[in-house]
Amino acid sequence: MTNTPHTTAAGRGSTAQASRGERLATWADGRVGLFSLAKSNLRKIFPDHWSFMLGEVALYSFLIIILTGVYLTLFFKPSMDEVVYHGQYAPLDGVMMSQAYKSTVDISFDIRGGLLLRQLHHWAALVFIMAMLVHMMRVFFTGAFRKPRELNWLIGAGLLILGMFDGFMGYSLPDDLLSGTGIRFMEGAILSLPIVGTYLVFFIFGGQFPGTIWVPRMFTVHVLLIPGIMLGLLVAHLILVFFHKHTQGYGPGRTNKNVVGMPLMPVYMAKAGGFFFLVTGVLAVFSAIAQVNPIWSYGPYRPDQVTTDAQPDWYMGYSEGLIRVMPGWEINFLGHTLVLGVLIPLMVFPLILLALWLYPFFEAWLTGDQREHHITERPRNNPNRTAFGAAWISEYALLLVGGGNDLFATHFHLSLNAITWTVRVGFFVLPVLVFVITKRWCLGLQRRDHEKVLHGRESGIIVRKPHGEFVEVHEPLTQSSLYSLTAHEQYQPLELPPEVDENGIRRKIGWPQRMRAVLSRAYFGEGGQYPKPTPAEYREALEAHGGHGAEHEPVTERSH
Repeated sequence: MTNTPHTTAAGRGSTAQASRGERLATWADGRVGLFSLAKSNLRKIFPDHWSFMLGEVALYSFLIIILTGVYLTLFFKPSMDEVVYHGQYAPLDGVMMSQAYKSTVDISFDIRGGLLLRQLHHWAALVFIMAMLVHMMRVFFTGAFRKPRELNWLIGAGLLILGMFDGFMGYSLPDDLLSGTGIRFMEGAILSLPIVGTYLVFFIFGGQFPGTIWVPRMFTVHVLLIPGIMLGLLVAHLILVFFHKHTQGYGPGRTNKNVVGMPLMPVYMAKAGGFFFLVTGVLAVFSAIAQVNPIWSYGPYRPDQVTTDAQPDWYMGYSEGLIRVMPGWEINFLGHTLVLGVLIPLMVFPLILLALWLYPFFEAWLTGDQREHHITERPRNNPNRTAFGAAWISEYALLLVGGGNDLFATHFHLSLNAITWTVRVGFFVLPVLVFVITKRWCLGLQRRDHEKVLHGRESGIIVRKPHGEFVEVHEPLTQSSLYSLTAHEQYQPLELPPEVDENGIRRKIGWPQRMRAVLSRAYFGEGGQYPKPTPAEYREALEAHGGHGAEHEPVTERSH
């Protein structure tokens, strides 16, 4: 009894302390729904696969871009007013330059850690766009863009194109000779647009090129407009990923109605946090040991000079490749000179991107499938889609070679004209060749899976039967392996309805419907996919091997 007051006092102190925290939590919950939000979402399950890290690399690189960009804006002066340089870099002492160029040189040599952060910002931008492109390829090849994720696919495409143009504006801001040459390239491309080209140039540059206001205008677009749009699209992208749940591959227990994986909190958040610091560390190492965009070597921009290594960053290289390999054709149309050598590449530039971005809608129209898909496909199980994606990548890579034809010529001691003509011919030939090879490759892999399901896996063990025949022992597949190899769905070709209906009236079948049937046969008919084993074929194979299930004992195949 003597200890009761002391215990009660301590209990009152703990209760009072806890109640203050509870009151704060209750106050937050009453305004943002904290408890219900955390309860319903922090235990959300996410599947685990190494390829999902590609999207995380893009996300973390974007965060690094924002953080380093905020720091750089504190010292960068977006002005084209001319000043004379008297800074730490002696080779430029006394040179006339713009405020934009001088402030960038000052960041590199006078601001503590400025050069490291400049390079970190640039490297993060390069990796960000690369990670987005590879992430989109992963989504494309696995069919993760299908309903209900078409909108998220378009959001990803928008992020990629915005990132490309924002990166172009970013490395143009220092007003050095290399970036100025790139801006001059852009000005020439805009001028090639019929009728409106001249007006657009005057609007962007405020008069004749180079003018005095394009750096401040581009700075505003680079640090405010495009990043704001990208941030909004990124939030929408993540919300839709959260809402639709993450895609997962075929496997035991995985269906379109569940998710097999780890909870968001604490497992996934801990892994994501560690991966963020890993990405940051790798980018920091790149920034410390690999020089990028040394503007002091190029000097300030002058309209009468051009850098010898005028190369854009890799993600804009394919657009330059289009320009470089296009013949310098010009025609006169209604009193206007059309520079086809620039105008045609400008028209092809978005078409190459749209061909990939609009493909999900083409496939949905072709299959007529309106169901939701939360299970990804193995690329081999959709040969035509995989072949199309591989052809697109080959086209993109070929144009990158065209954009750096001078570097390939000098480094490999090749003829510049030979490289240019190779890219010109390859533009039409290479995608077709890659499409055919990739499709046959996928069909071969499907055929191998078909044989593996029916006869088991080759073990490499050769045995001799009593009557002298040599055979290879095939190891049985587990039930989970059999499921993974056969659970995918194969579409059947669409058939046109009869020419005459049940009342003897001739049907009206339009050309879109006929084209859809033809493409469907090409995609899903004979030669478009290798049929997976049917239950009857599987039972027949079991009977041929003694009626034993493949999961119990080895199955042998007669040697040829």
